[in-house]
Amino acid sequence: MTYRRWFVVGVAFAVIGALVAAFAIFYGSFSPRGFVEDRYTRATSRDVGGDAIAYTSPRRPSQVAQEVTDAWQPADQYVDGSGVYLRYDDDSVVILPIATGSLILLERLGTAYPRYHSTVGSHWGWGRGSTVRGGGPGSGK
Repeated sequence: MTYRRWFVVGVAFAVIGALVAAFAIFYGSFSPRGFVEDRYTRATSRDVGGDAIAYTSPRRPSQVAQEVTDAWQPADQYVDGSGVYLRYDDDSVVILPIATGSLILLERLGTAYPRYHSTVGSHWGWGRGSTVRGGGPGSGK
């Protein structure tokens, strides 16, 4: 009877492990950052300082944005002729056109908002978890 009980426990753990592995394979990583890291080619030469980590894709920015937003719905997004700007709770994913497809920049919101403020301005609303503060007089600094 003891061997049978251990066999059942072992099978249960194997099934749970298989389900977790299948989820990871079919649904990618567990965050927008992880999704980009898993799907696109790392391009260290295109990093912006130590803040924005660069990846590339042969697809157009609109196609990359569709892939990312299908997997992870952004809190806000802004699209113009310069690229696609996705805001998540902790990170930004900025997708810019390059001659060979797209440049994808991953960056924490604390450095992304000041960098892209002239583009996204008030289009990126600030929801829960935001630590970015305004810059004018009386803005709570």
